[in-house]
Amino acid sequence: MDASQYHLLSLFSDGGFMMYPLVLCSLIALGVIIAKSWSLYVAQASTKEVLAQVEEAASAGRLAEAAELAAAHPGPTAAILVAGLRRLANEEIGERELASAIRTTGTIELGFLERGLVILATVANVAPLMGFLGTVIGMIIAFASIEAAGDVDATLVAGGIKVALLTTATGLLIAIPVNMGYNFFVTRIDSLILDMEQGAQKVLDLAYTLRLNESLAVAGATGAASVADVPTEDSGAGESHDG
Repeated sequence: MDASQYHLLSLFSDGGFMMYPLVLCSLIALGVIIAKSWSLYVAQASTKEVLAQVEEAASAGRLAEAAELAAAHPGPTAAILVAGLRRLANEEIGERELASAIRTTGTIELGFLERGLVILATVANVAPLMGFLGTVIGMIIAFASIEAAGDVDATLVAGGIKVALLTTATGLLIAIPVNMGYNFFVTRIDSLILDMEQGAQKVLDLAYTLRLNESLAVAGATGAASVADVPTEDSGAGESHDG
């Protein structure tokens, strides 16, 4: 065992029993940070790619293919595109139902993105409080030693003060990086929310374009049929001459 490892174990031992919950908090926070970093990376890695592919396929009218392309990619933006495109392929669904489905999917995906943030926020708030509790305990030990000895001696109070300083320092060392990680993840999630809104807007714009094209096609077909039913002057003249 090298000197640095021994020194760390010695500090842990001198910190008292409050060091155990502090170490547990640090391990929990570390696990959440690793898992959250990976999940957010996967969620945002292919966002631009899937938006470009889906827009190209959907603009050409291949809604089923666009939905399959979106389903092949992970992430909240792809999930919103899948929900919107599959319902858009159903011609009976209205724009209100389409927007409601997109909104519901977005709410579900947002809950998934925010999973684990409560744990980080709790650790960031609780770790300093645990450190301060260790400080109070250390000072109680120090004054109890003075009371038992009936005299103020530096060696008597040094142990209690050391416990107080170690637990306070440990709590702050845990809380500071955890708080930084929490704010970083909030920023990444805000960026993903913008991507989700962009995907939802693409689906709604596509729905509007398709409905508009269908309306124009129906209007054009109706107009052509009306023109075909109107008799021309030549046909009317020919009927009179035959009579």
